[in-house]
Amino acid sequence: MVDLLLTDAMIYPGDAEPQRGDVAIEDGVIVAVGAGLRPEAARTIDLRGLALAPGFVDMHAHSALRSFDDPSLEPKLRQGFTTEFINPDGMGPAPVTAECLGDRRTLLAVSEGPGPPEWPWRSIDEYLDCLEGTGPAASLCPLVPHGAVREVVLGGERRAPTGGELAAMTREAAKGMEAGAWGVSFGLVYPPGAYADRAEVLALSAEAARRGGLVSVHIRGESHNLLEAVEEMIEVSRRSGAPLHLSHLKVLGRRNAWKLDRLLGMIDDAIEEGVDITFDQYPYGAGVTLLSALLPPWAHEGGFAEMTARLRNRRTVDRLFRDLGDPGSGPESFYYQCGPGSIVMADCGPDGPEDVIGRSLAEIAASQRVEPERVVIDLLLETGMRALVTLHYADESIVRNITRHPAMLVGSDAVFAAKPHPRLWGTAPRFLGRYVIREGSMTVREAVARLTVRAARRIGLRDRGEIAEGRRADLVAFDPDALIDEATYDEPDRPPAGIEWVIVGGEPAVDPNGLTGSRRGQVARRR
Repeated sequence: MVDLLLTDAMIYPGDAEPQRGDVAIEDGVIVAVGAGLRPEAARTIDLRGLALAPGFVDMHAHSALRSFDDPSLEPKLRQGFTTEFINPDGMGPAPVTAECLGDRRTLLAVSEGPGPPEWPWRSIDEYLDCLEGTGPAASLCPLVPHGAVREVVLGGERRAPTGGELAAMTREAAKGMEAGAWGVSFGLVYPPGAYADRAEVLALSAEAARRGGLVSVHIRGESHNLLEAVEEMIEVSRRSGAPLHLSHLKVLGRRNAWKLDRLLGMIDDAIEEGVDITFDQYPYGAGVTLLSALLPPWAHEGGFAEMTARLRNRRTVDRLFRDLGDPGSGPESFYYQCGPGSIVMADCGPDGPEDVIGRSLAEIAASQRVEPERVVIDLLLETGMRALVTLHYADESIVRNITRHPAMLVGSDAVFAAKPHPRLWGTAPRFLGRYVIREGSMTVREAVARLTVRAARRIGLRDRGEIAEGRRADLVAFDPDALIDEATYDEPDRPPAGIEWVIVGGEPAVDPNGLTGSRRGQVARRR
């Protein structure tokens, strides 16, 4: 007898032609795939009229602390994500020291959640043990966050490390990978990661490569310096030998749209030369970031206490007013590239003003009869830096063009905000249901491969991503005719249509009525 038998589905095995058949599952593992399977089963689910795919893999997930508050990870699970790649952008809960604990909690609280009342961990190994104790409903695969490593060694200082400090950072990265991380992530636009020079990035990338891991990176800029930022990481990959995964590839700012063809051409040329490159993308023309990310790097130096002091100092405030509108004031200028009319408040933390959520900086400024720059500074002070914004940065035609590139995988980059980006609930069904099934941007087989086996293999996971004997039984059953995202910017919490079953570790975690309460996910460590 098997535990679960799935019958009469149109099976998309991963990266092979679909075929109608059945799937038998025992002890959380697929034990048979084929037509006409009829073993005795403790439970049988008829999937007639539905497509069955391996569980989807989110290549860019901000779920490192969410499971402490909500281990069901409902918005991600309901759209079919059964595995998530966490600690991207150089950000993560560990490693951490007592000295930087307060700033780290503040940094992560809005996007990831606060975590437990007290953080009992200091190392990545200890953090992963605590995370596993939450019993997440989906599997979580960690990266070593460079920004956290840098903060542990250098604090918030804006300078190059000494030789001894760089060696200490490399040792921290090595310890994280020994604890089970799959590579190193960089956030080269977010302090303190933005303070790293190329030599520092190269040293940690080489350590990741030495241990068989990849490098995931939010490049230094996605607007005026987009091409230079991509070329920097291509060169780092060449020299370090680390496989390169670019986070949320985009062209930020409509004035930079002309760079798209050159961007994709650079990636094609590098791949042809033998550089191992992939990238993830979310299928929207808007993103989410910290409100503090609008400030230039010099304003972040020294941590939140010093940043707050600068926001209260007339002389530095005058400089901030000038720099917010200067595209050359830092590696990225979200304020300049998007404009205050296209930057919308998404979250103001637990104590901030609720009446500004869902309104643009320009609208808030007009209602208060102040400059939009003043709104940025005042809201950072009012919220204690715990604020998020949605950036409407590009026409969706550019997004669709990037989607078609063969190196593209899917990443939600979703954060758990008061008024979240619709990608929190809609990324996978928007890509598969809207872009692929309805618009025909690629075949369903190709889209499923990108969501499943290619993503799993990119991380380094060999036990999932395919519907085949011996693979972990993470599966998604969907109605191809009904699959669509229903989350919008006005109503971002709406679950998708057409996802009927999500099976994690051989047990249904989502059925046609919603969450079942099953939590068979895991912290998937690299061994």
